[in-house]
Amino acid sequence: MCVSREAMTKSAEGFLKFVNASPSPYHVVSECKNRLVRAGFTELREREQWDIKKNSKCFVTRNQSTIVAFAVGGKYIPGNGFSIIGAHTDSPCLKLKVKSFKEKLGFVQVGVETYGGGNWGTWFDRDLKVAGRVLVATKDGKQIHHKLVHIDRPILRIPHLAIHLQREMNDRFSINKETHMVPVLASQAEFELNRSSCVDDLKRAESNAVKRSCCKKHHPALLAALSEAMGVAVEDIVDFDLCLADHQPAAIGGIYNEFIFSPRLDNLMSSYTALEALVASCEQTDSLDMDTNIRMVCLYDNEEVGSQSAQGACSSITEYIMRRISKSSANNTAFEECVPKSFMISADMAHAIHPNYPDKHEDNLRPSLHGGVVIKINNNQRYATTAVTATIVREVALMADVPMQDVMVRNDSPCGTTIGPILSAKLGLRTCDLGGAQLSMHSCREMCGVSTVLHCEQLFESFFNNFPAVDAKLHVE
Repeated sequence: MCVSREAMTKSAEGFLKFVNASPSPYHVVSECKNRLVRAGFTELREREQWDIKKNSKCFVTRNQSTIVAFAVGGKYIPGNGFSIIGAHTDSPCLKLKVKSFKEKLGFVQVGVETYGGGNWGTWFDRDLKVAGRVLVATKDGKQIHHKLVHIDRPILRIPHLAIHLQREMNDRFSINKETHMVPVLASQAEFELNRSSCVDDLKRAESNAVKRSCCKKHHPALLAALSEAMGVAVEDIVDFDLCLADHQPAAIGGIYNEFIFSPRLDNLMSSYTALEALVASCEQTDSLDMDTNIRMVCLYDNEEVGSQSAQGACSSITEYIMRRISKSSANNTAFEECVPKSFMISADMAHAIHPNYPDKHEDNLRPSLHGGVVIKINNNQRYATTAVTATIVREVALMADVPMQDVMVRNDSPCGTTIGPILSAKLGLRTCDLGGAQLSMHSCREMCGVSTVLHCEQLFESFFNNFPAVDAKLHVE
Protein backbone atom coordinates (compact mmCIF):
# COMPACT_ATOMS: atom_id res chain seq x y z
CA MET A 1 0.00 0.00 0.00
CA CYS A 2 1.49 3.32 -1.09
CA VAL A 3 0.69 5.91 1.57
CA SER A 4 1.08 9.58 0.77
CA ARG A 5 2.68 12.10 3.09
CA GLU A 6 -0.63 13.97 3.02
CA ALA A 7 -2.45 10.95 4.46
CA MET A 8 0.16 10.56 7.19
CA THR A 9 -0.04 14.25 8.07
CA LYS A 10 -3.83 14.17 8.18
CA SER A 11 -3.81 11.25 10.62
CA ALA A 12 -1.12 12.92 12.71
CA GLU A 13 -3.08 16.17 12.90
CA GLY A 14 -6.11 14.27 14.16
CA PHE A 15 -3.98 12.81 16.94
CA LEU A 16 -2.58 16.23 17.86
CA LYS A 17 -6.09 17.54 18.44
CA PHE A 18 -6.85 14.55 20.64
CA VAL A 19 -3.74 14.75 22.80
CA ASN A 20 -3.99 18.53 23.20
CA ALA A 21 -7.55 18.12 24.48
CA SER A 22 -6.56 15.29 26.85
CA PRO A 23 -4.31 16.57 29.67
CA SER A 24 -5.65 14.00 32.16
CA PRO A 25 -7.16 10.48 31.99
CA TYR A 26 -10.57 12.03 32.67
CA HIS A 27 -10.22 14.25 29.62
CA VAL A 28 -9.05 11.27 27.56
CA VAL A 29 -12.23 9.38 28.40
CA SER A 30 -14.35 12.46 27.76
CA GLU A 31 -12.80 12.89 24.32
CA CYS A 32 -13.35 9.19 23.57
CA LYS A 33 -16.99 9.40 24.64
CA ASN A 34 -17.59 12.38 22.36
CA ARG A 35 -16.08 10.59 19.38
CA LEU A 36 -18.03 7.40 20.06
CA VAL A 37 -21.34 9.22 20.43
CA ARG A 38 -20.76 11.00 17.12
CA ALA A 39 -20.13 7.58 15.56
CA GLY A 40 -23.46 6.21 16.80
CA PHE A 41 -22.30 4.35 19.94
CA THR A 42 -24.65 4.21 22.94
CA GLU A 43 -23.47 4.68 26.52
CA LEU A 44 -24.27 1.91 28.99
CA ARG A 45 -24.13 2.03 32.80
CA GLU A 46 -22.55 -0.74 34.83
CA ARG A 47 -25.33 -0.48 37.43
CA GLU A 48 -28.10 -1.05 34.90
CA GLN A 49 -29.28 -4.04 32.88
CA TRP A 50 -28.04 -4.34 29.32
CA ASP A 51 -29.87 -5.49 26.22
CA ILE A 52 -27.14 -6.31 23.72
CA LYS A 53 -28.12 -7.29 20.19
CA LYS A 54 -26.28 -7.99 16.96
CA ASN A 55 -24.80 -4.83 15.42
CA SER A 56 -25.04 -3.02 18.75
CA LYS A 57 -22.37 -0.35 19.26
CA CYS A 58 -21.89 0.60 22.91
CA PHE A 59 -19.45 1.86 25.51
CA VAL A 60 -19.18 1.89 29.29
CA THR A 61 -16.93 3.86 31.64
CA ARG A 62 -15.61 3.31 35.14
CA ASN A 63 -14.35 6.14 37.36
CA GLN A 64 -14.57 8.33 34.23
CA SER A 65 -10.93 7.37 33.63
CA THR A 66 -11.38 3.93 32.04
CA ILE A 67 -13.55 3.27 29.01
CA VAL A 68 -14.53 0.08 27.17
CA ALA A 69 -16.19 0.34 23.75
CA PHE A 70 -17.50 -2.57 21.70
CA ALA A 71 -19.40 -3.40 18.53
CA VAL A 72 -21.26 -6.70 18.08
CA GLY A 73 -20.86 -8.44 14.75
CA GLY A 74 -23.96 -9.10 12.67
CA LYS A 75 -23.17 -12.83 12.66
CA TYR A 76 -22.15 -13.09 16.28
CA ILE A 77 -23.59 -15.87 18.41
CA PRO A 78 -22.87 -16.41 22.13
CA GLY A 79 -19.65 -18.34 22.51
CA ASN A 80 -17.90 -16.62 19.61
CA GLY A 81 -14.70 -14.68 20.16
CA PHE A 82 -13.75 -11.10 20.99
CA SER A 83 -11.30 -9.06 18.92
CA ILE A 84 -9.78 -6.77 21.56
CA ILE A 85 -7.29 -3.91 21.60
CA GLY A 86 -6.17 -2.74 25.03
CA ALA A 87 -4.25 0.42 25.93
CA HIS A 88 -4.13 2.90 28.79
CA THR A 89 -5.25 6.46 29.46
CA ASP A 90 -2.70 7.52 32.08
CA SER A 91 0.86 8.83 31.75
CA PRO A 92 3.58 9.70 34.27
CA CYS A 93 2.85 13.11 35.73
CA LEU A 94 2.72 15.19 38.89
CA LYS A 95 -0.51 15.08 40.89
CA LEU A 96 -1.66 17.50 43.57
CA LYS A 97 -1.36 16.18 47.09
CA VAL A 98 -4.50 15.81 49.16
CA LYS A 99 -3.26 18.82 51.15
CA SER A 100 -1.26 20.99 48.79
CA PHE A 101 -1.13 24.33 50.67
CA LYS A 102 2.48 25.61 50.80
CA GLU A 103 3.96 29.04 51.48
CA LYS A 104 7.73 29.38 51.77
CA LEU A 105 10.25 32.21 51.59
CA GLY A 106 7.89 34.56 49.82
CA PHE A 107 6.50 32.01 47.38
CA VAL A 108 3.11 30.35 47.09
CA GLN A 109 3.74 26.73 46.10
CA VAL A 110 1.69 23.59 45.48
CA GLY A 111 2.50 20.21 47.01
CA VAL A 112 2.59 17.44 44.40
CA GLU A 113 3.21 13.70 44.28
CA THR A 114 5.07 11.94 41.48
CA TYR A 115 2.82 9.50 39.61
CA GLY A 116 4.45 6.66 37.69
CA GLY A 117 8.05 6.31 36.57
CA GLY A 118 8.61 9.71 35.03
CA ASN A 119 11.84 11.20 33.76
CA TRP A 120 11.41 13.93 36.35
CA GLY A 121 14.34 16.08 35.28
CA THR A 122 12.39 16.97 32.13
CA TRP A 123 9.66 18.62 34.22
CA PHE A 124 11.95 21.39 35.42
CA ASP A 125 11.64 24.79 33.70
CA ARG A 126 8.47 23.79 31.85
CA ASP A 127 5.30 25.91 31.67
CA LEU A 128 2.77 23.78 33.51
CA LYS A 129 -1.02 23.81 33.60
CA VAL A 130 -3.58 21.97 35.73
CA ALA A 131 -6.33 19.59 34.65
CA GLY A 132 -8.45 16.76 36.03
CA ARG A 133 -11.74 16.12 37.76
CA VAL A 134 -13.48 18.05 40.52
CA LEU A 135 -16.33 16.87 42.71
CA VAL A 136 -18.85 19.69 43.07
CA ALA A 137 -21.83 19.81 45.45
CA THR A 138 -25.13 21.41 44.59
CA LYS A 139 -26.12 24.47 46.60
CA ASP A 140 -28.42 22.45 48.82
CA GLY A 141 -25.71 19.85 49.40
CA LYS A 142 -27.99 16.99 48.37
CA GLN A 143 -26.01 15.95 45.27
CA ILE A 144 -22.36 15.79 44.27
CA HIS A 145 -21.36 15.82 40.61
CA HIS A 146 -18.18 15.10 38.65
CA LYS A 147 -16.89 18.07 36.64
CA LEU A 148 -13.85 18.35 34.42
CA VAL A 149 -11.46 21.27 34.77
CA HIS A 150 -8.69 22.38 32.44
CA ILE A 151 -6.88 25.60 33.33
CA ASP A 152 -5.26 25.96 29.93
CA ARG A 153 -2.62 28.52 30.77
CA PRO A 154 0.82 28.23 32.37
CA ILE A 155 0.15 28.78 36.07
CA LEU A 156 2.90 26.61 37.57
CA ARG A 157 6.62 26.10 37.12
CA ILE A 158 9.39 24.08 38.79
CA PRO A 159 12.48 26.30 38.45
CA HIS A 160 15.89 24.69 38.18
CA LEU A 161 18.67 25.72 40.52
CA ALA A 162 21.13 27.96 38.67
CA ILE A 163 24.31 26.19 37.62
CA HIS A 164 26.30 28.89 39.46
CA LEU A 165 24.95 27.43 42.73
CA GLN A 166 25.56 23.80 41.76
CA ARG A 167 28.60 23.63 39.49
CA GLU A 168 28.51 19.84 39.25
CA MET A 169 24.95 19.82 37.85
CA ASN A 170 25.98 18.76 34.36
CA ASP A 171 28.10 15.93 35.73
CA ARG A 172 25.93 14.40 38.44
CA PHE A 173 22.51 15.97 38.71
CA SER A 174 20.10 14.26 41.11
CA ILE A 175 16.59 15.12 42.27
CA ASN A 176 14.96 14.90 45.66
CA LYS A 177 11.38 14.41 44.50
CA GLU A 178 9.95 15.68 47.80
CA THR A 179 11.93 18.89 48.22
CA HIS A 180 13.10 19.88 44.73
CA MET A 181 9.90 19.22 42.76
CA VAL A 182 7.56 21.73 44.39
CA PRO A 183 5.98 23.97 41.73
CA VAL A 184 5.67 27.73 42.21
CA LEU A 185 2.15 29.14 41.82
CA ALA A 186 2.66 32.79 42.79
CA SER A 187 4.64 35.15 44.96
CA GLN A 188 3.17 35.89 48.36
CA ALA A 189 3.48 39.62 47.71
CA GLU A 190 1.33 39.40 44.57
CA PHE A 191 -1.14 37.16 46.36
CA GLU A 192 -1.51 39.77 49.11
CA LEU A 193 -2.35 42.40 46.47
CA ASN A 194 -5.05 40.13 45.01
CA ARG A 195 -6.17 38.32 48.14
CA SER A 196 -9.45 40.14 48.78
CA SER A 197 -11.56 38.05 46.41
CA CYS A 198 -9.79 34.81 47.38
CA VAL A 199 -10.22 35.39 51.10
CA ASP A 200 -13.87 36.35 50.71
CA ASP A 201 -14.44 33.06 48.89
CA LEU A 202 -12.63 31.12 51.60
CA LYS A 203 -14.52 32.82 54.44
CA ARG A 204 -17.81 32.10 52.68
CA ALA A 205 -16.76 28.49 52.24
CA GLU A 206 -15.77 28.12 55.89
CA SER A 207 -19.04 29.62 57.09
CA ASN A 208 -21.08 27.38 54.82
CA ALA A 209 -23.25 24.92 56.72
CA VAL A 210 -21.61 22.01 54.91
CA LYS A 211 -18.08 23.19 55.92
CA ARG A 212 -16.20 21.51 53.07
CA SER A 213 -12.81 20.46 54.46
CA CYS A 214 -11.28 20.68 50.97
CA CYS A 215 -11.17 24.47 51.23
CA LYS A 216 -8.73 24.36 54.13
CA LYS A 217 -6.30 22.00 52.43
CA HIS A 218 -5.38 24.08 49.38
CA HIS A 219 -4.24 27.62 48.81
CA PRO A 220 -7.00 30.23 48.26
CA ALA A 221 -5.30 31.35 45.02
CA LEU A 222 -5.54 27.83 43.58
CA LEU A 223 -9.13 27.38 44.73
CA ALA A 224 -10.07 30.73 43.19
CA ALA A 225 -8.53 29.68 39.86
CA LEU A 226 -10.47 26.38 39.89
CA SER A 227 -13.66 28.20 40.84
CA GLU A 228 -13.28 30.66 37.97
CA ALA A 229 -12.37 27.99 35.41
CA MET A 230 -15.43 25.85 36.24
CA GLY A 231 -17.91 28.63 37.03
CA VAL A 232 -18.70 27.23 40.47
CA ALA A 233 -18.41 28.70 43.95
CA VAL A 234 -15.39 27.77 46.03
CA GLU A 235 -17.59 26.54 48.84
CA ASP A 236 -19.17 23.97 46.50
CA ILE A 237 -15.83 22.27 45.74
CA VAL A 238 -15.80 18.98 47.64
CA ASP A 239 -12.59 17.33 46.41
CA PHE A 240 -10.53 16.85 43.27
CA ASP A 241 -7.96 14.74 41.43
CA LEU A 242 -5.72 17.11 39.49
CA CYS A 243 -2.71 16.52 37.25
CA LEU A 244 -0.02 18.90 36.15
CA ALA A 245 0.58 18.89 32.40
CA ASP A 246 2.87 20.60 29.93
CA HIS A 247 1.19 23.72 28.58
CA GLN A 248 3.05 23.62 25.26
CA PRO A 249 0.80 21.93 22.70
CA ALA A 250 1.82 18.88 20.68
CA ALA A 251 3.24 19.71 17.27
CA ILE A 252 4.55 18.28 14.02
CA GLY A 253 8.27 19.06 13.73
CA GLY A 254 11.59 18.26 12.13
CA ILE A 255 12.99 19.98 9.05
CA TYR A 256 10.76 17.78 6.85
CA ASN A 257 7.77 17.75 9.23
CA GLU A 258 8.34 14.05 9.85
CA PHE A 259 8.18 13.95 13.66
CA ILE A 260 5.59 14.44 16.37
CA PHE A 261 6.74 16.30 19.48
CA SER A 262 4.16 15.79 22.17
CA PRO A 263 3.39 15.06 25.79
CA ARG A 264 1.76 11.73 26.68
CA LEU A 265 2.58 9.81 23.50
CA ASP A 266 2.80 6.90 25.93
CA ASN A 267 0.07 5.92 25.71
CA LEU A 268 -2.43 8.27 24.12
CA MET A 269 -1.08 7.32 20.71
CA SER A 270 -2.32 3.75 21.20
CA SER A 271 -5.58 4.86 22.80
CA TYR A 272 -6.41 7.24 19.97
CA THR A 273 -5.50 4.93 17.10
CA ALA A 274 -7.35 1.95 18.64
CA LEU A 275 -10.52 3.99 19.02
CA GLU A 276 -10.25 5.49 15.54
CA ALA A 277 -9.77 2.01 14.08
CA LEU A 278 -12.83 0.65 15.87
CA VAL A 279 -15.01 3.48 14.57
CA ALA A 280 -13.59 3.24 11.04
CA SER A 281 -14.05 -0.55 10.89
CA CYS A 282 -17.70 -0.19 11.87
CA GLU A 283 -18.28 2.42 9.18
CA GLN A 284 -17.09 0.17 6.35
CA THR A 285 -19.90 -1.27 4.25
CA ASP A 286 -20.96 -4.71 5.53
CA SER A 287 -17.82 -5.08 7.66
CA LEU A 288 -19.60 -5.26 11.02
CA ASP A 289 -22.63 -7.00 9.48
CA MET A 290 -20.47 -9.93 8.36
CA ASP A 291 -18.38 -10.20 11.54
CA THR A 292 -18.77 -13.27 13.75
CA ASN A 293 -16.87 -11.63 16.60
CA ILE A 294 -17.29 -8.73 19.00
CA ARG A 295 -14.87 -5.86 18.40
CA MET A 296 -13.68 -4.21 21.58
CA VAL A 297 -11.36 -1.43 22.71
CA CYS A 298 -10.37 -1.28 26.41
CA LEU A 299 -8.59 1.85 27.63
CA TYR A 300 -7.55 1.49 31.27
CA ASP A 301 -6.34 3.91 33.91
CA ASN A 302 -3.42 3.31 36.31
CA GLU A 303 -1.18 1.23 34.02
CA GLU A 304 1.78 3.44 34.91
CA VAL A 305 1.50 2.43 38.58
CA GLY A 306 0.86 -1.28 38.13
CA SER A 307 -2.85 -1.46 37.17
CA GLN A 308 -3.85 -2.47 40.72
CA SER A 309 -7.05 -0.45 40.98
CA ALA A 310 -10.80 -0.81 40.47
CA GLN A 311 -10.41 0.82 37.05
CA GLY A 312 -7.08 -0.76 36.08
CA ALA A 313 -6.34 -3.76 33.90
CA CYS A 314 -5.90 -5.87 37.05
CA SER A 315 -9.55 -5.30 37.97
CA SER A 316 -12.41 -7.54 36.89
CA ILE A 317 -13.98 -4.96 34.58
CA THR A 318 -12.88 -6.76 31.38
CA GLU A 319 -14.21 -10.13 32.54
CA TYR A 320 -17.48 -8.63 33.79
CA ILE A 321 -18.16 -6.88 30.50
CA MET A 322 -17.26 -9.92 28.42
CA ARG A 323 -19.52 -12.10 30.58
CA ARG A 324 -22.44 -9.68 30.29
CA ILE A 325 -22.14 -9.49 26.52
CA SER A 326 -21.69 -13.27 26.13
CA LYS A 327 -24.55 -14.19 28.46
CA SER A 328 -27.08 -16.50 26.85
CA SER A 329 -30.00 -18.51 28.18
CA ALA A 330 -29.29 -21.11 25.48
CA ASN A 331 -25.58 -21.48 26.27
CA ASN A 332 -24.42 -21.60 29.88
CA THR A 333 -20.76 -21.82 28.93
CA ALA A 334 -20.70 -19.03 26.33
CA PHE A 335 -18.08 -17.00 28.20
CA GLU A 336 -15.79 -19.97 28.76
CA GLU A 337 -16.09 -20.86 25.07
CA CYS A 338 -15.37 -17.31 23.90
CA VAL A 339 -12.05 -16.90 25.71
CA PRO A 340 -9.94 -19.38 23.67
CA LYS A 341 -11.47 -17.93 20.49
CA SER A 342 -10.57 -14.37 21.47
CA PHE A 343 -7.43 -12.34 20.93
CA MET A 344 -6.01 -9.19 22.48
CA ILE A 345 -3.56 -6.68 21.09
CA SER A 346 -1.87 -4.97 24.01
CA ALA A 347 -0.95 -1.63 22.46
CA ASP A 348 1.73 0.39 24.22
CA MET A 349 4.59 2.43 22.85
CA ALA A 350 7.99 0.89 22.12
CA HIS A 351 11.56 2.21 22.40
CA ALA A 352 13.08 3.28 19.08
CA ILE A 353 16.82 3.14 18.52
CA HIS A 354 18.44 6.31 19.88
CA PRO A 355 21.24 7.79 17.72
CA ASN A 356 23.16 8.94 20.80
CA TYR A 357 22.79 5.66 22.72
CA PRO A 358 22.97 2.86 20.11
CA ASP A 359 24.40 0.42 22.67
CA LYS A 360 21.06 0.34 24.50
CA HIS A 361 19.60 -1.91 21.78
CA GLU A 362 20.68 -5.36 20.62
CA ASP A 363 22.34 -5.13 17.21
CA ASN A 364 19.68 -7.15 15.37
CA LEU A 365 16.71 -5.49 17.06
CA ARG A 366 16.76 -1.76 16.48
CA PRO A 367 13.31 -0.34 15.71
CA SER A 368 13.28 2.97 13.82
CA LEU A 369 10.76 5.79 14.06
CA HIS A 370 9.52 5.19 10.50
CA GLY A 371 9.97 1.42 10.27
CA GLY A 372 6.42 0.44 11.22
CA VAL A 373 4.64 -0.95 14.26
CA VAL A 374 6.89 -2.80 16.73
CA ILE A 375 6.07 -6.28 18.06
CA LYS A 376 7.52 -6.61 21.57
CA ILE A 377 8.83 -9.98 22.73
CA ASN A 378 10.20 -11.05 26.11
CA ASN A 379 10.54 -14.72 27.01
CA ASN A 380 10.47 -13.84 30.71
CA GLN A 381 6.84 -12.79 30.20
CA ARG A 382 7.28 -9.06 30.66
CA TYR A 383 5.41 -9.02 27.36
CA ALA A 384 2.71 -11.57 26.47
CA THR A 385 3.71 -12.12 22.83
CA THR A 386 4.25 -15.70 21.64
CA ALA A 387 5.24 -17.07 18.25
CA VAL A 388 1.57 -17.83 17.61
CA THR A 389 0.25 -14.41 18.59
CA ALA A 390 3.01 -12.63 16.67
CA THR A 391 2.10 -14.69 13.59
CA ILE A 392 -1.53 -13.64 13.83
CA VAL A 393 -0.59 -9.96 14.00
CA ARG A 394 1.85 -10.26 11.11
CA GLU A 395 -0.83 -11.92 8.97
CA VAL A 396 -3.24 -9.09 9.82
CA ALA A 397 -0.52 -6.55 8.97
CA LEU A 398 0.18 -8.22 5.62
CA MET A 399 -3.47 -7.86 4.65
CA ALA A 400 -3.19 -4.08 5.14
CA ASP A 401 0.42 -3.78 3.91
CA VAL A 402 1.53 -2.29 7.24
CA PRO A 403 5.28 -2.54 7.95
CA MET A 404 6.24 -4.34 11.16
CA GLN A 405 9.37 -4.43 13.33
CA ASP A 406 10.53 -6.56 16.27
CA VAL A 407 12.21 -5.69 19.53
CA MET A 408 13.64 -7.61 22.47
CA VAL A 409 15.56 -5.94 25.27
CA ARG A 410 19.21 -6.76 25.81
CA ASN A 411 20.04 -9.37 28.44
CA ASP A 412 21.89 -6.71 30.43
CA SER A 413 18.98 -4.27 30.38
CA PRO A 414 15.77 -4.17 32.44
CA CYS A 415 12.48 -4.68 30.62
CA GLY A 416 9.31 -2.74 31.25
CA THR A 417 5.92 -4.38 31.09
CA THR A 418 2.36 -3.65 29.98
CA ILE A 419 -1.25 -4.67 30.52
CA GLY A 420 -0.57 -7.59 28.15
CA PRO A 421 0.76 -10.13 30.67
CA ILE A 422 -1.84 -9.03 33.23
CA LEU A 423 -4.85 -9.71 31.01
CA SER A 424 -3.28 -12.71 29.32
CA ALA A 425 -2.86 -14.40 32.72
CA LYS A 426 -6.09 -13.15 34.27
CA LEU A 427 -8.37 -14.19 31.41
CA GLY A 428 -6.33 -16.76 29.52
CA LEU A 429 -6.40 -14.55 26.42
CA ARG A 430 -4.01 -14.98 23.54
CA THR A 431 -2.14 -11.68 23.51
CA CYS A 432 0.42 -9.83 21.43
CA ASP A 433 2.27 -6.82 22.80
CA LEU A 434 3.10 -4.13 20.26
CA GLY A 435 3.26 -0.38 19.78
CA GLY A 436 4.58 2.57 17.86
CA ALA A 437 8.27 3.39 18.14
CA GLN A 438 9.22 6.51 20.07
CA LEU A 439 12.04 8.36 21.81
CA SER A 440 12.05 10.15 25.20
CA MET A 441 9.52 7.76 26.74
CA HIS A 442 8.21 9.00 30.12
CA SER A 443 9.69 12.47 29.60
CA CYS A 444 7.51 15.54 29.91
CA ARG A 445 7.64 15.72 26.10
CA GLU A 446 8.19 12.73 23.84
CA MET A 447 8.90 12.11 20.16
CA CYS A 448 7.76 9.73 17.42
CA GLY A 449 7.36 9.64 13.65
CA VAL A 450 4.41 11.17 11.81
CA SER A 451 3.91 7.80 10.10
CA THR A 452 3.22 6.09 13.44
CA VAL A 453 -0.38 7.29 13.69
CA LEU A 454 -1.44 6.01 10.28
CA HIS A 455 0.47 2.73 10.63
CA CYS A 456 -1.28 1.99 13.93
CA GLU A 457 -4.68 2.97 12.59
CA GLN A 458 -4.27 0.73 9.54
CA LEU A 459 -3.03 -2.24 11.56
CA PHE A 460 -5.81 -1.99 14.14
CA GLU A 461 -8.51 -1.54 11.52
CA SER A 462 -7.23 -4.59 9.65
CA PHE A 463 -7.27 -6.52 12.92
CA PHE A 464 -10.94 -5.75 13.51
CA ASN A 465 -11.85 -6.56 9.93
CA ASN A 466 -9.74 -9.68 9.42
CA PHE A 467 -8.94 -11.42 12.71
CA PRO A 468 -11.72 -14.05 12.50
CA ALA A 469 -10.55 -15.07 9.02
CA VAL A 470 -6.89 -15.22 10.08
CA ASP A 471 -7.76 -17.21 13.18
CA ALA A 472 -9.77 -19.71 11.11
CA LYS A 473 -6.73 -20.70 9.07
CA LEU A 474 -4.50 -21.12 12.11
CA HIS A 475 -4.41 -24.75 13.24
CA VAL A 476 -2.40 -24.44 16.44
CA GLU A 477 -3.69 -25.32 19.89
